Amino acid sequence: MRKFIAIFFAALFALVSCSPKYGTRVEKLIAELNDPDSKYVFVACHRGDWRNYPENSIPAMESVIRMGADIMELDVKMTRDSQLVVCHDRTLTRTTNIHPDRDPSYPSANISDLTLEQIKALKLRRSQGATTDSLRVPTLEEALAHCKDRILVNLDGGIRYYDMIMEIGERLGMTGQLFFKGGRLDYVAQCLTKSPVKPLYMPIVSPMHNNDIDKFIAFGKENPDSKPFAYELCYGRDNSPEDYKEAAQKVIAAGSRAWVNTLWPSLSGLGWDDDAAFAADDPGDVYGPILASGVSMIQTDRPELLLTYLRRIGRHD
Repeated sequence: MRKFIAIFFAALFALVSCSPKYGTRVEKLIAELNDPDSKYVFVACHRGDWRNYPENSIPAMESVIRMGADIMELDVKMTRDSQLVVCHDRTLTRTTNIHPDRDPSYPSANISDLTLEQIKALKLRRSQGATTDSLRVPTLEEALAHCKDRILVNLDGGIRYYDMIMEIGERLGMTGQLFFKGGRLDYVAQCLTKSPVKPLYMPIVSPMHNNDIDKFIAFGKENPDSKPFAYELCYGRDNSPEDYKEAAQKVIAAGSRAWVNTLWPSLSGLGWDDDAAFAADDPGDVYGPILASGVSMIQTDRPELLLTYLRRIGRHD
């Protein structure tokens, strides 16, 4: 009975999350991104629902999709045999049951030292350290196929593998829902301007370095089809609230969105982090000032908390 109820509500969400105007949820999200009058706040999930499932695993992705989140953040790494997999760390020590000291067939725990076959033989661990029975490190293609038409995908570390990822995206027919971030402007410009089908792109900048913001704004004006759709504003220890708001307003005036990470205080500053929101009597005491600064994209480690708040104030479906 419980399983039937869960399936019913998942199906109900799928029906209501897309109006007849849009064929898929991703189409609706892209429309919101391109609407200059939209008040919608995008929720990005850091490594998926890692509190309940192994981070960057398929179930962690599925969980945030069912929550109604908008963006899945995943981390891209390359194996020894040039296969792209989804894992945050350079090594597999924390996230899998690997033991190179006990198994001579594993030269090390480094992803770059192992083949895809070796990695697929390992079992994923939950955040509490418990080893799962059957969950494995997904390839990037497996992860993207699961997210196709359902959620936007933030490819952390993906810019270095731009050509390979674009090939996978084109093969799956989902290039438009992928986005890259970071990287030097000269390399980013080289990547974006050579692609006939443009992915989304977001620079990572500090509010204290407005010259970096200015460079990307100028690039967007010169290449309107490659203009950054958002800017990730990383709070520096020397930033003030005024610096932050000024930077947010600058990128908004340029036609882009302002993105903030509330994962921990050093990224968002001033106690504007998820743990502070969780501890507060009202999460709006924390998330409210962020939205007031003009931010409309938030990457979080507590997606359920943030989604509940945004729906309460009418800023999310």
